[in-house]
Amino acid sequence: MKVSELAKRSGVTAETVRHYSREGLLSPRRHPDNGYQLFSDTDLQRLNFIQRARTLGFSVHEIRDILLHADQGDSPCPLVRDLMAERLPQIHARITELQALAARMEQALETWADMPDGTPDGHSLCRLIENFPEDTP
Repeated sequence: MKVSELAKRSGVTAETVRHYSREGLLSPRRHPDNGYQLFSDTDLQRLNFIQRARTLGFSVHEIRDILLHADQGDSPCPLVRDLMAERLPQIHARITELQALAARMEQALETWADMPDGTPDGHSLCRLIENFPEDTP
């Protein structure tokens, strides 16, 4: 199947298919007459796997490593578990950071609700930001 058909059958864009091919995650063969990339049902299964891995937060590089293990006949499951165990605490930390940011933003909007708009005067750019306390967590 051509790029467009693989994209349609997997629910991604043709550019996504081309990107994964350039990254080495898919290995299409070339049509001998016109050079078009031709994909197999195996490529469709692989693309569906890639999409699932992406929804779990795996990077293209990590997916490449997972597929390499599988292609060599080794179980990639230990690698997958290790990557996920390493990533999860990072995600929790990021969520905490984002919750703190959301709280600061809510506080700023509340503080700014009654403040007048200002015009840059050479000494000040935006008084809303400039008057927001620096030590706010």
